[in-house]
Amino acid sequence: MSRGFYLKLSLQNIKKNRKIYLPYLLMTTFITAMYYIIYSLSVNKGLDHMRGGASLRQMLGMGCGIVGFFALVFLFYINSFIMKRRKKEFGLYSILGMEKRHLGRVVLWETAIIGVFSIVMGILVGILLNKLIYLGLLNLFQAEISLGFEIAPSAVLAAVRWIGIIQILIFLNGLRQIWFLNPIELLHGENVGEREPKTKIIMAILGLLCLGAGYYLAVATVNPMAAIFILMIAILLVMAGTYLTFTAGSIALLKLLRKNKNYYYKTRHFVSVSGMIYRMKQNAVGLANVAILSTGVLLMISTTFSLYVDLNNIIENRYPRDIIVSGYRTTEDETDKVLQSFKDAANGLQLETENLFYYSDISMGGVLQGEELLTDLDSVYGLSNSDVRNIYILTLDDYNRINGENKNLEEGEVLVYSNRTPYKHQKVKLLGKTFTVKEHLKDFSQSSSMSSDVIDSLAMVVKNSEIKMELADLQQTVLDNTGNGGYSNNEGFYGIDVKGDKDQKALYQNRIKAELETLSSSYRIENKEAGRMDFLGTYSGLLFIGIFLSLLFIVATVLIIYYKQISEGYDDRGRFEIMQKVGMDKREIRRSINSQVLQVFFLPLVTAGIHTGFAFPIMRKLMLMLGLNNTDLYLAVTGICFLVFAVFYAMIYKMTARVYYKIVS
Repeated sequence: MSRGFYLKLSLQNIKKNRKIYLPYLLMTTFITAMYYIIYSLSVNKGLDHMRGGASLRQMLGMGCGIVGFFALVFLFYINSFIMKRRKKEFGLYSILGMEKRHLGRVVLWETAIIGVFSIVMGILVGILLNKLIYLGLLNLFQAEISLGFEIAPSAVLAAVRWIGIIQILIFLNGLRQIWFLNPIELLHGENVGEREPKTKIIMAILGLLCLGAGYYLAVATVNPMAAIFILMIAILLVMAGTYLTFTAGSIALLKLLRKNKNYYYKTRHFVSVSGMIYRMKQNAVGLANVAILSTGVLLMISTTFSLYVDLNNIIENRYPRDIIVSGYRTTEDETDKVLQSFKDAANGLQLETENLFYYSDISMGGVLQGEELLTDLDSVYGLSNSDVRNIYILTLDDYNRINGENKNLEEGEVLVYSNRTPYKHQKVKLLGKTFTVKEHLKDFSQSSSMSSDVIDSLAMVVKNSEIKMELADLQQTVLDNTGNGGYSNNEGFYGIDVKGDKDQKALYQNRIKAELETLSSSYRIENKEAGRMDFLGTYSGLLFIGIFLSLLFIVATVLIIYYKQISEGYDDRGRFEIMQKVGMDKREIRRSINSQVLQVFFLPLVTAGIHTGFAFPIMRKLMLMLGLNNTDLYLAVTGICFLVFAVFYAMIYKMTARVYYKIVS
């Protein structure tokens, strides 16, 4: 054979099979472009000049690894559809006299053509879009827009290296399939799985159990600190349950439909149900993949978008003033010195200040059992995490000052505020002392420490500092007796707004910091503007990566659906030809197609909606850890994301159903 024979044959094969190769080529190009872009952004030194840029680059580097992993999974999975369709063709070549080494060369040239073209085009597209996306990222970051155009050589090399490795692995996988099958097996390769599968009751039950366990973990998890670990377990269980349920459950459902004679023996149901039963063994995996990818898109977009939308509220809760100072084991004398440093710094820089607030509290951990708060570890062992509380004790004077009120308390009375789960009792017992709840407070707006807590918090306002310090001594006794170490801590909080720009506020912060370093207690000073940029960098990065990965998942979902439809179309074409010969007209064919597609097409969307619904409680707790306390906003964004995705999904249905109809008719 001439040297160019395999190249010409490969080009001819790709052209002849363009209906299945073109989407794969576009997918590979798209993934290459995405990989180049996110890698290029992760090494962009321009981000280093922005506050929060370092954390953003770190997240982009992590996103690069995620894109690379899914690129491997998606390209392998989609290529499996192509190889399935091509096996019959390779079997024919083999019968006509081509040896396996010749077929291997054909696969090698086809893979090389696809790989080189998609890598070159992907990098070119990536370079063209990179600047646009970089500007969008800066805009998202609310950073200054810079001009100029640059190409990242390291990103080019990384994209060539990784996509090239994937193409080599795909080639080896294709070679393996050809090498270990004889010509007859290749000829019938596309019909593998065309036997009626058995109903696997145990697999279906196991799938339902996995789903139930995953849902239970997502709903029952109370402690946000454990939410990340439990979420990972829940995701694995739900993924396993989805695959098992789709594989076994769908077959069982179709067989039930077949037993229903009133349903089954209708023209539009007969062909579709009988055909799907035979193919469901292999197509169920594709449907499960679509369901899982759809769930991933919904969760990523709804969480990252909610965080970004509520960013200002998160910052305001975390930083109620321009300058925030917190000190450990502070005394009244040192409180006066901190306040004096505020005045001295303002006078020295000739800046106006306002909205001064300060208070101190004693904090401890406890478990609520009835109306008693247990604070020693031996007592709380074995109790539910849902009853764990952060407890804050402060005086009535501090409360009235920071909230602008004039409440009164008698001996033995307290005011109680709970930030999330309401405290409903009329008494509260702590460290052996029982107090009467005079009022359940509905708001406690100035407590920055409570607003950032990831678990339920309970604030107790006591009559005076003597009672507060008495409770501190009792806490210290518990700590000493239990041998757990630690000290009762009287923590001071101070905040003030400064009229000036961010540079003046930074100077003001530095002046105060220098003053505080002369005091005996340890103090931490924070600047709202600096904190805002850190939050903006982190949440902008999360939103960007969320959008980036969602786009990748959506494209993969569309292609999986597309290949599933054309694969089924070719499988069903023979059946519909027979049905036309016995009298089925085009209208009945279309009705049968609609029946078949509708029976399974929207099943992944419904499943994704159920997964998202059950994931909502545990995702909400993760959002609390990130500062998002606006459940209504998160719920609304999740609902809107699902509706938009459902509309998009219906559009995919329209397009792919048309392709399917053209093939079978």
